[in-house]
Amino acid sequence: MKRVSLAGLAGLVSGGAALVAAETTAAVLHPGSGPLAAVGGAVIDATPTAVKTWAIRRFGTDDKAVLLVGMLLVLALCAFCWGALGLRRRWAAPVGALLLAALGMIAALTRPDSRSVAEAVPSLVGGAVGTWLLLHLIGRLDGPRGTPVSPGSGSEAHWDRRGFVASATVAAAASVGASVLARSLGEARAGDALASRATLELPAAGSPAKPVAEGVERRVPGTKPFLTPTRDFYRVDTALVVPRVDAGTWRLRLRGTGVRRPLRLSFADLLDRELVERDITLTCVSNEIGGPYVGNARWIGVRLADLLREAGVAPPSRGGPADQLVSRSVDGMTLGTPLEDVMDGRDALLAVGMNGEPLPFAHGFPARMVVPGLYGYVSACKWVTDLELTAFADYDPYWVKRGWARRAPVKTQSRIDTPKPFARPRSGTVMVAGVAWAQRRGVERVELRVDDGPWRTVDLAEEHTRDTWRQWSFPWAATPGNHTLTVRATDGTGERQTRRRAPTVPDGASGWHSVVVTVD
Repeated sequence: MKRVSLAGLAGLVSGGAALVAAETTAAVLHPGSGPLAAVGGAVIDATPTAVKTWAIRRFGTDDKAVLLVGMLLVLALCAFCWGALGLRRRWAAPVGALLLAALGMIAALTRPDSRSVAEAVPSLVGGAVGTWLLLHLIGRLDGPRGTPVSPGSGSEAHWDRRGFVASATVAAAASVGASVLARSLGEARAGDALASRATLELPAAGSPAKPVAEGVERRVPGTKPFLTPTRDFYRVDTALVVPRVDAGTWRLRLRGTGVRRPLRLSFADLLDRELVERDITLTCVSNEIGGPYVGNARWIGVRLADLLREAGVAPPSRGGPADQLVSRSVDGMTLGTPLEDVMDGRDALLAVGMNGEPLPFAHGFPARMVVPGLYGYVSACKWVTDLELTAFADYDPYWVKRGWARRAPVKTQSRIDTPKPFARPRSGTVMVAGVAWAQRRGVERVELRVDDGPWRTVDLAEEHTRDTWRQWSFPWAATPGNHTLTVRATDGTGERQTRRRAPTVPDGASGWHSVVVTVD
């Protein structure tokens, strides 16, 4: 039994060495081709929508870390089992290692951002290293002259303990050293990208955002600020590893149906144009009723409509042949935005800055799309490098292929930020407060109901723009006992937030937000 455990340990050491070898090779060739990123991306792509929604709801922005930990645990279990099995059936060891290598190769070659067959090299190298090392370590567990040792035979005492321990130790130490090297190589490759952002000074906006008036912000304890700090802004995407793009080498292509003058722009070309600064609230379609995946930031960038007109593009309402703007990210993500919405006069931006600073890498540096009034999965492409004009009938982008709607205007929503669910406030005056949003339509009224009582109009903060959320508050005369607080909003068109509960799929959640509290 001891030798079986040691064979399993040999599998773990070999699996770790294989992974480190693959990731080190990827750091030299192309970081996205490493097995963790490639297989992790493939897992995300293949995961059913319902499971993705559950993961986002359950783990939030930690969902990718959970996936990585899960992948490593599965890899460790497989490596241990193949090592133990290889003690009796020597062929099982290389077969297992090569199967894992083949999985990494296939995942790397089939990723949307795959560029060549060289993407398979890291997993191939890792498979070769893991196979050789596993056979070598298991060989140290054999009897004299390489004779396989069977449990219960008299030759068990003759296996090479010292050679096994020495080989395993050297392999583990080499893996640690290689992992440090891989990290150093990765940091070196990212150095230009980090420097391009660190040294960037955004020009002043030719069309600055209007100042936030005093009446726009309700500073009620427990509520979110009107402008969401960058560090607190939600992040929902499929990138297992955040791309670090060098602004100096970044290029944007604008092409496709109805484009009379294709464009190819550098980052410097964007900064030479008039920059527009606007406060815009973004909402993720994965946001449940009362959820956190909504935020309001100050964005600066170039009007997308100006770029499109420069390329000779006309919207469908003016006879243009394309009705969809497909944006592509450096990691292969594709989003489809209704062209009419981009060119109807709203502040649709190719953004380069957020809250007065260059975009963070996690939010799309060097450039991303921001289109007010649409859920992010059809409008907010990060790390964008390609814009293609096409038709909805001709092309389905990433999320549409997975069952989400092609067009996704943001629904009218409201949320209670304070008191929190299951809070225990004292009787007396309790301030109930939150936010409401209906981008492009604006919020006209917000109402609060206590238990089954009448709807009461709350104190609504001033509107900053139709594209930003509005804060609200209400002094509630709380009485002892359990109470349910419910909120609803009415948008600028007079349409009231629907009571009908709907899940996030296919075009965003709907329903009223309620919290239950116990007043002492």
